[in-house]
Amino acid sequence: MFSQALKALKANRLKTMLIYLSLIFAIVAIFLITSISNGIISMYSNMIKSDGDIIITQAKISDTFFSNVDVSLLEKIKMINGVKSATAMIVGASPVEEIPIVAVYGVSENRYKNYKITSGTYPKNSEVIIGKTIYDRLENQKSIFIADMNFSISGTYESDIGFENGGVVLTLKDAGEIFNKSASMLLVTTKIDQKIEPIVKKIAKLSPKIEVKSTDNFVKNYNQFKIIKKSSYAISFIAFAMGLLGIVSIMSITISQRKSEFGIMKAIGISTKRVVFTIMIESFIIGILSYISAFFISNAILYMIKNSKELQGYVNGEISTELAIFVFSASMIMTIIGAIIPALKAGKTDPIILIQGNQS
Repeated sequence: MFSQALKALKANRLKTMLIYLSLIFAIVAIFLITSISNGIISMYSNMIKSDGDIIITQAKISDTFFSNVDVSLLEKIKMINGVKSATAMIVGASPVEEIPIVAVYGVSENRYKNYKITSGTYPKNSEVIIGKTIYDRLENQKSIFIADMNFSISGTYESDIGFENGGVVLTLKDAGEIFNKSASMLLVTTKIDQKIEPIVKKIAKLSPKIEVKSTDNFVKNYNQFKIIKKSSYAISFIAFAMGLLGIVSIMSITISQRKSEFGIMKAIGISTKRVVFTIMIESFIIGILSYISAFFISNAILYMIKNSKELQGYVNGEISTELAIFVFSASMIMTIIGAIIPALKAGKTDPIILIQGNQS
C-alpha cells in the first residue's frame, strides 16, 4: 500500500507539489512565530533570573519600563535575614547614531559581573560599555550620545542574552538622569536553601509603593509575556487554518480528477475504508516530507535572524524539543483533516458515478 501511495503521488506531481509547498509555508510560519515569541520571553526572563530570586517593581504598573522604585531600599533589603545580595537596574531605550533603537541598562556596580568585558573597563560616571553587536555598527567608537548626554565608551562586552548583547550599559546614576527615575527594578538573590516567600513578605512591608514577587511568579504573570503568547497562538492558528484550507482545496481537486481510479477500486470490491486509508497514507507521506523540510528551513531562517546585525540580537528563537513535537502533531492533524474530508466524500460515492467521472 505504501508503494501504491508513492506511485499515486508521482502520477499527480503538480498537485503533490502544491500540497507540499502549502504545508511547508504553514509549518514554517508556526515554527517561526512560536519560537521567536518564546525566544523573546526566554531572553527577558533569563535577564531577570540571572541576578535574583525576587524582583521588586513599582506597585500597580503595567510594564517594567514605566516602573520607578526607590533605590535606597537596597540597603534595607540587604539587612533582611536570608538575603545574599541585591542589585538595582534601570531599563530603557534610545536611538544611538543611525540605529533607531538601542536597549539601555543602568545598573548598580555589583551587577557588572553579568557583562563579560571583551575590551576596556567597566563604566564610571559619564562612561558606557557597548554590546559587541552595537559596537561594530558605530562610526564613532569613542563616544556616543544617549538622549542629549554624551558618554565616553570605556569598553565592549558580550552577553549570552540577546537583549543585553545588543545594548548599552552605564551607571545607575547616569541612567537615572536620562530616564528620570531611581530604578526600574530591584533584584534580590537569596541564600541557598532559603525559603523565598517569607523574604518576599518582609520586603513588601518596607514600602506600600512596591510590588514584590519571586522571579518565577513574575515571569508567569507578566502581562507583556501573556500578550506575546496569545498573539503568537492567534497567528499560528491562522497559519494552521490557511494550511488546512489549502490542503482541503487541493486534495478535493486531486480526488475529483481521480474519480475513475477510486471507482474502479470500489467496483472490484475494495472497501470505502481502504480507499480512504489509501488517500490518508498519501497525505501522511506528504506531511512527513513537508515537516522535515520546514524544520530545516525554519532553523536556517532562525540562524540568519539570530546573526543579523540589523536586528541587534533582539529577535531570537530556537526550536525546542517540545515545540518540535507540538508542531509535528499540528502538522499531522492538519494533513489528516485536510485529506480525510475529500477522501470520505470520494469513498461514499457510488462507484458507477466515480467511474463515469461526471459528478463531483
